[in-house]
Amino acid sequence: MKLIFENSIEGRGCELLPACDVPAVELPIELRRAVKPKLPQLSEIDITRHYTALSKRAHGVNCGFYPLGSCTMKYNPRIDEEIAALEGFTNIHPLAPAHTVAGCEEVLTRCGEALAEITGMDAMSLQPAAGAHGEFTGLLLIKSYHHSRGDKKRTKIIVPDSAHGTNPASAAMCGFTTVSIPSASDGCVDLNALQAALDDEVAGLMLTNPNTVGLFDKQILKITELVHEAGGLVYYDGANLNAIMGVVRPGDMGFDVVHLNLHKTFATPHGGGGPGSGPVGCKSFLAPFLPASSIKTGKDALQVRSFYGNFLVIVKALTYIMTLGAEGVREAAQNAVLNANYLMKQLEGSFEPAFDNICMHEFVLCLERFKHDTGVSALDVAKAMIDEGIHPPTMYFPLIVHEALMLEPTETESKSTLDDAALVLKRLYQRAFDEPESMHSAPHKAPISRPDEVLAARQPVLRYEFSHE
Repeated sequence: MKLIFENSIEGRGCELLPACDVPAVELPIELRRAVKPKLPQLSEIDITRHYTALSKRAHGVNCGFYPLGSCTMKYNPRIDEEIAALEGFTNIHPLAPAHTVAGCEEVLTRCGEALAEITGMDAMSLQPAAGAHGEFTGLLLIKSYHHSRGDKKRTKIIVPDSAHGTNPASAAMCGFTTVSIPSASDGCVDLNALQAALDDEVAGLMLTNPNTVGLFDKQILKITELVHEAGGLVYYDGANLNAIMGVVRPGDMGFDVVHLNLHKTFATPHGGGGPGSGPVGCKSFLAPFLPASSIKTGKDALQVRSFYGNFLVIVKALTYIMTLGAEGVREAAQNAVLNANYLMKQLEGSFEPAFDNICMHEFVLCLERFKHDTGVSALDVAKAMIDEGIHPPTMYFPLIVHEALMLEPTETESKSTLDDAALVLKRLYQRAFDEPESMHSAPHKAPISRPDEVLAARQPVLRYEFSHE
């Protein structure tokens, strides 16, 4: 496929602007470009065909099964987009007089209240712009709280070895030192390791429940109790809330602060379809430090983003919540758990789960013995899934599982889709024994087979090089 610059033909265009009806004003010479920008010259149909062709090369949830673990790539209902496109929401400005945006203020307030209820928190800020930004903000709350009490020696954040990679990065950005603790043999928090790490320098613990291997930690009340007894606070990474929303609340488990991913859990655009949104909620004693939003906050509130967050993403999330209602939100979580367990059960006799327990919304396969027997790696299996019209699952994560494939089917997939996916995976399992070489070179039908991912990361080509004329 050609780049858009390669489709450019001198003299083509699609401008349909009317003649200027006001006096033209020329920019001062010092503000003008010395050389005209080299923009592609295309007709309207050229542009349409180019971007349509690009869309056909990308795989999204509208194209087929997308079981990317720990990312909750579920279908976004069209009603969310329709409501967010209403002129009363799109034709506003954050500096507009308050009486002209009362409806938008109500959206912010109602969304914050709904998220606070779902998470068991007392206050909510919608300011953070993404999940990692929410982590950063939540840790700043913990830091501000300790400093407000004159307790500045608490500089450590405990993070399990199965945590999301952004957890230690966010802690470092807030000036904390990360203390990693190993998981127990069951994939959950090792209580002995946690107790050994707790001292008067620990500011808090970062955790998600269910955890990264898709298991609900039954010791969660003991975990939060131990951290609180040591004077620390407990932070909830909301990446896996899709499994428990409407069923159990982080606030009731003992968590003091949470962040949410509206672009995961509440069916708003994800990744390239962003922007995202990472609201942060907290218990009342942390509310004075919460970033300003439409919800009343204290005078010492943080400011982590301009104005009140990515507003239209919040509109979509509130639409999703109001469409489902309390029972629908709970049912979505229950179906996510049901789908994951059903797919894992369907794979019995082929790929082995890393932890042979009832899972929550996702599960991890361990292909270590499979690779030993066939020479086919988890990467080979993931690449072969592309030829079958399935987006690869998360590969080699979490790090505590060797040759890991993490699958999250989400609640929006049907039984027939899961049955088809199970058949594909079983077929690939057998193919690894019969034709291992064909797996090493997969995918065979995709535009690109096996790019040099290390080279692409270290020496990315990010711009078009024009030929010298």
